[in-house]
Amino acid sequence: MMDLIPGEEKVYLSCDSPSSGPSMANRSNNIYTPEFLNTIDASGLPNHRIRLRVGAPVMLIRNLDPTAGLCNGTRLIIIKMGRYVLEGHVITDSNIGAKVYIPRLSLEPSDPRISFKLQRRQFPISISMFCNDD
Repeated sequence: MMDLIPGEEKVYLSCDSPSSGPSMANRSNNIYTPEFLNTIDASGLPNHRIRLRVGAPVMLIRNLDPTAGLCNGTRLIIIKMGRYVLEGHVITDSNIGAKVYIPRLSLEPSDPRISFKLQRRQFPISISMFCNDD
């Protein structure tokens, strides 16, 4: 789908690391390589690699500011791409047309299948398809 949108593409890679804590005290730092951590795909966690272009439809996967309507599931159109912040226009819910800024966040999945604490720094979005609610 991204190939159908004209313009320059940017690829955003996450910064993944095992979180330090009591469960990590007895483990060697070499157990979880960055390459391994980058392959982890868990519910509520953005992908390691996100391809974007201006005009791309995306969906928030975290509540950023519920009072401003930036909730999990809100759809946006990307209008500017920076290194640490994305700018978008809301295309769903009550704030249609609002200009919003999406920062990179450090996120930890709550998936019980992951036996250690993972921290991923990435934009809390996923590529979305347009939907017609008619």
